[in-house]
Amino acid sequence: MLAVKFRRQVEFLNLKRVNQQHQNEIAKTMTQVLSSGTYIRGEATRVFENKFAEYIGVKHCIGVGNGLDALRLIIRAYICLGKLKKGDSILIPHNTFIASVLAAVEEGLVPILVPPNPDTHGIDTHQLQAFMKENTKAIMPVHLYGLACFSEQLQAFIDQHNLLVIEDNAQAVGATYQGRKTGALGHAAGVSFYPTKNLGALGDGGAVLTDDPELAKMVRILSNYGSEEKYLHQYKGINSRLDEVQAAVLTVKLKYLNAHNHFRNVVAQCYMREIKNPFIALPTLLEDRKHVWHLFVVRSPYRDELQQYLQQNRVNTLIHYPTLISEQEAFKELKDQYCPTTAKLQGEILSLPMSPVIYLEDVEYVVGLLNAFRPSLR
Repeated sequence: MLAVKFRRQVEFLNLKRVNQQHQNEIAKTMTQVLSSGTYIRGEATRVFENKFAEYIGVKHCIGVGNGLDALRLIIRAYICLGKLKKGDSILIPHNTFIASVLAAVEEGLVPILVPPNPDTHGIDTHQLQAFMKENTKAIMPVHLYGLACFSEQLQAFIDQHNLLVIEDNAQAVGATYQGRKTGALGHAAGVSFYPTKNLGALGDGGAVLTDDPELAKMVRILSNYGSEEKYLHQYKGINSRLDEVQAAVLTVKLKYLNAHNHFRNVVAQCYMREIKNPFIALPTLLEDRKHVWHLFVVRSPYRDELQQYLQQNRVNTLIHYPTLISEQEAFKELKDQYCPTTAKLQGEILSLPMSPVIYLEDVEYVVGLLNAFRPSLR
């Protein structure tokens, strides 16, 4: 399989082009923030919080510094409210990004890593019971790659054990399960607005979503140094606030989120319809939910060879995530939670180019390469 020469690179995600679509509106709203003289917790943040809460379908949105802080603040708020305590365990899928586990550990919870379902990549509900501990008080479903991971089986398990549900909704803003958006399925949700996300800022940003007014109030206090009234600190908080510039940018981009997600779906359907290669497994689709395709992840037992072949033909791909959490140097204490199912899955996955600005001719080019791929079968 010879590399194609003198063809433009197929980028994994061109953020410059994503944001250039809205450049005039973004510049205008940033100028308005500049002129306002208020840069933290002002009108722009209030407007975005209200609009985003309405979009998701929850009563409260609190803008914070990033997605990790969003998850940390939810856990810390529940501890302050007496609904969790340090040392409690929390169920988290093994194949998530490190932030999910880091948030739990930083706030004193014990992560229990549950294997994923190899077909959907979501937490394997059939194995949850085996990982329950006497002190398990919460679960963190992760809507990985843009697909809601909720199911009737998961909800039944949650109800049976009366668990707090903290959604990690970093990758699935706009996705739905049985008509309800992710971020409104549990007791609270953490969201990331990292620039690469479907709803991305021009820097770091995040939010906490909930219908619980008590939790919302506590998160707002904790994110402001534990202070509700200036210079009076009732709690040991942190400094994590969505700034006015990022809030204003996000308000602009929120208007176009559904259209961007729709185009991602067009790209995904092209991949799903046209990739026909026995050495490449496509994502699983589920009828009761809407995927927003933050990532389009295929599987192949010849993943490394496939990635190299695509790179030789000027197609950029990524692996989410190449190293298991239980094998990370930072989490030596979790090495006994190694999972062969997760290891096999993570050794086969490959994320193809996916964005709201990818050229459809590039998608067709990628499809052609994938269909032509044959492993060396050494």
